[in-house]
Amino acid sequence: MTPSGPALVDVAGVEKRFGTTRALRGVGLSLRSGQCLGLVGRNGAGKSTLVSILSGLSEPDAGTVRFDGQPAPRVGDIDGWQMWIATVFQHSMIVPDLSVAENVFLGNTPRLVSWHQMRRRTRDIMREWGLRIAPETPCRDLSVEQLQVVEIVRALVRGARCVILDEPTAALERQAAQRLFERVRQLTASGVGVLYISHHLEEVFEICQDVVVLRDGEVVATAPTASLRRDDLVALMVGDVGQATSARAAAPAGAARPVPGGPASGGPGPGGPGPGGPGPGGPAEQAPAREAGAGPAARAEVVLAVDGLVSDAARGRLSGVSLRVHAGEVVGVTGLLSAGVATLGRAVAGAEDYAAGQVRLHGRRIPPGRRDVAQRAGIGYVPEDRRAEGFVARLGVAENATMTITSQLSDRFGVLRPGHRAAAAAPLTSRLSLVSSGPGQPAGELSGGNQQKITVARTLAHHPSLIVAITPTRGVDVAAKELLLGSLADVASSSEAGVLLCSDELSDLEICDRVIVLVRGEVFTEFTRPPFDRDELIVATEGLTGTTISAAFGGTEYGSAEEAAE
Repeated sequence: MTPSGPALVDVAGVEKRFGTTRALRGVGLSLRSGQCLGLVGRNGAGKSTLVSILSGLSEPDAGTVRFDGQPAPRVGDIDGWQMWIATVFQHSMIVPDLSVAENVFLGNTPRLVSWHQMRRRTRDIMREWGLRIAPETPCRDLSVEQLQVVEIVRALVRGARCVILDEPTAALERQAAQRLFERVRQLTASGVGVLYISHHLEEVFEICQDVVVLRDGEVVATAPTASLRRDDLVALMVGDVGQATSARAAAPAGAARPVPGGPASGGPGPGGPGPGGPGPGGPAEQAPAREAGAGPAARAEVVLAVDGLVSDAARGRLSGVSLRVHAGEVVGVTGLLSAGVATLGRAVAGAEDYAAGQVRLHGRRIPPGRRDVAQRAGIGYVPEDRRAEGFVARLGVAENATMTITSQLSDRFGVLRPGHRAAAAAPLTSRLSLVSSGPGQPAGELSGGNQQKITVARTLAHHPSLIVAITPTRGVDVAAKELLLGSLADVASSSEAGVLLCSDELSDLEICDRVIVLVRGEVFTEFTRPPFDRDELIVATEGLTGTTISAAFGGTEYGSAEEAAE
């Protein structure tokens, strides 16, 4: 039920331009006390620009922002803005070398600091949230979930009456996401207004009373979530129902299998209800199951062989992981955040060292932690963190997309002409429907979805024999998701390359021929018959066994993670 109290935040007629780009066009919305308001839209719709204005980081060219009927403080008045609104960004703003208490009160300390009082107050607030985090703990030792809580607590300590959560579950396990939802409910029950931004539409249906849809810088709908189906929301985001499926029609043949949660599937997205599940909507459409034994593994050579991989990486350990990927095969690896899924992908790609084991490509051993050697051998890499490893923000679109083939494009004197580079990048950016002002536009100016497309384009450019992709669709909209997954599937089917898709996003796995589940760094079970049932996968990632992991879904049952490793 939508709260009927006064508007804590009122935005009216907000306009914002960046050069010739009109980022916001007369945007208006209201956030009330005790309300959780969803904000959705495709990448490039204007969400980040609106958040920047609501956070006091940039000034609108026209329109007004009011807090409880009063004009917003001027840009630069940090204390004035923090009194009203606090933003928990997708990328953590915590200082890792400071303690929990120091981060909570960062920028909000008196001239004479009482460290005892600061720690005591932090401890009291943490207890209210049901958390046992010692105030003196260095933040570098905290989990992603705990860091997020520290950011929310910091907002509340400053007295903010509104909180913006920007993609808050992007790096959380499913159980941690559910705990976050409970904290959001605590916030709204205490009268705080929450603006919730997410690409996971099932989360919006679960936690938000109302939703605002942005498209091309304009608000195209504001409605109670109870009045909408998931398909309605997708259609509003992309323009209409026809447009909702246009990405699939434009995608290569490998994208033919529907992606759960995508506009053509009507199915549930990762980690929560959707159409066909307990949330709003109808029955899910699933990809047809292929005949058992008819997949690429039944007939093709082994492209990737991983044997006994051991790692003590902080992001998730590995304990003797072995697997095979055949030519033309897409193999998925999934598990909880700490299961070692990302560690495995980074180790195979040569981006991370490991303690023991072997990675071989076409029988040739790839040395640990040598990304340069791995790339020359033919291993393409779509990293988990596109900002840190996926592109160079100040370089142009074409320069980023062709970075892996610079030597091939240069003449015998080592000179690379910009026109030659742009021509090489054009088919890649066109294939991925990358939107930019031109080949020279800096990648840092693009939306998150288009930045991810650059990362994938760079990987496809050198025609790898194996692609390692780690959560390739995190933080991208539904249409971009289908294009990216379709491109990976097409590479496997058309070029006989192998794909190792490491992801905790269950909807990514629909393009896979097999799915391997890791639990505590060990191979727990393997699903060999698509389509894969979402509930069965969730049960497996939790390390649960028995009849719930059904042979009808291609699952191989193990009594424990230790048995699975034998």
